[in-house]
Amino acid sequence: MAVTRKDVEHIAELARLKFAEAEIDSYTEQLNEILNYIEKLNELDTENVEPLSHPVEGFNVFREDEVKPSISTEEALKNGPEKDEHFFNVPKVIGGD
Repeated sequence: MAVTRKDVEHIAELARLKFAEAEIDSYTEQLNEILNYIEKLNELDTENVEPLSHPVEGFNVFREDEVKPSISTEEALKNGPEKDEHFFNVPKVIGGD
């Protein structure tokens, strides 16, 4: 199945694209090269090849949750400009007054 110049013009019209004459010729040639490559792939014997749902075989990468030491509240708040016991104080950004 070859792509003709008329096919490329029709596709360009559907996509609302405007091409110069040289571009239409170039795209016609490129699309035909792509189709030739696909035809070459169709020559491969895939009789005993299992279909894949994904090209990379995956496995669960989940891990167990582990409790690890963290910094204290005081240490986390020490660089904040304003704080109120266990929280940062920030200006109100939503709503009015």
